[in-house]
Amino acid sequence: MTAVPMIELWRGGLLESVHAGHAVVFGPGGVEMAWGDPETVIFPRSSCKMLQALPLLESGAADAAGLSERQLALACASHSGAALHRDAVASWLSDLGMAEGDLRCGVHMPWDKAENTRLTCSHDAPCQLHNNCSGKHAGFLTLNRHLKGGSEYVEIDHPVQRAVKAAFEEVTQETSPGYGIDGCSAPNFACTVTGLARAMQFFAAANPEGNTREAAAARLTRAMAAFPEMVAGEERACTRLMRAMGGKVAVKTGAEAVYVAILPEQKRGIALKIVDGGTRASEAAITALLVHLGALDPAHPVVEALIPSVQKNWRGFVTGDMRLAPGFA
Repeated sequence: MTAVPMIELWRGGLLESVHAGHAVVFGPGGVEMAWGDPETVIFPRSSCKMLQALPLLESGAADAAGLSERQLALACASHSGAALHRDAVASWLSDLGMAEGDLRCGVHMPWDKAENTRLTCSHDAPCQLHNNCSGKHAGFLTLNRHLKGGSEYVEIDHPVQRAVKAAFEEVTQETSPGYGIDGCSAPNFACTVTGLARAMQFFAAANPEGNTREAAAARLTRAMAAFPEMVAGEERACTRLMRAMGGKVAVKTGAEAVYVAILPEQKRGIALKIVDGGTRASEAAITALLVHLGALDPAHPVVEALIPSVQKNWRGFVTGDMRLAPGFA
């Protein structure tokens, strides 16, 4: 099967653009709904950060370091590099007896407008604390201290990444066919869309009082939903969607238009991939699926924001609209 149309853009009564993709809704009994090819192999990119954080909790490293739920949410984050994110990572590293130089995620300008403006106007340079993955890397460093590994914790044969791979394969229930190097220099293990959705269902159904892995998954889900501002940031879709659902659902984006959702009340997981890498489409598609499953109120303003029924130009003229493709959600 090939990718199927999911999101359409219309202008002047004509179909202008189409975003196609693959999506799976995985429930307690297995695949409940699917679009496109569920067995398509993808890189989950940052959508799988909660899987990468499992060894942090399972090993006992998180409790040994006294990590809070807010910090656990940050370990799963692709944050905007706002002051609250920068300061939270800096404080976390300080508590470990470490500093920004111990990170291996690299430097980029923050996505947060206020922090970006501050750096630009002051001519200050960004640092690794601003990297959207710095929270995940703080988690890696916390695990690494516990494991007593070497400083280059992003290397594929490092104990940290071996632990991440083992957890990833066990929860997706797939042997990863390979890996790529993510934007933050950490390995990103490939899996099928079904495998990613299966992993999200594991998180959704995890018993907080269950075995070590289930308890870890439940804690990470709870942390993400409780601190959505740490997972992404103001005006970001992940944060807005989690707030709109009142902390009952955890969602996470990944680069190149991957999106996942964890729905504990329904014990369902969702994974989707838009094949052209268009973020506007992955945000619209996950929103549509959350509405379709009854987790998100269709009348909530975030739905119109992410699936705009009216699009306007810079002068305020109505130019078109975004729609769900026929047969999707």
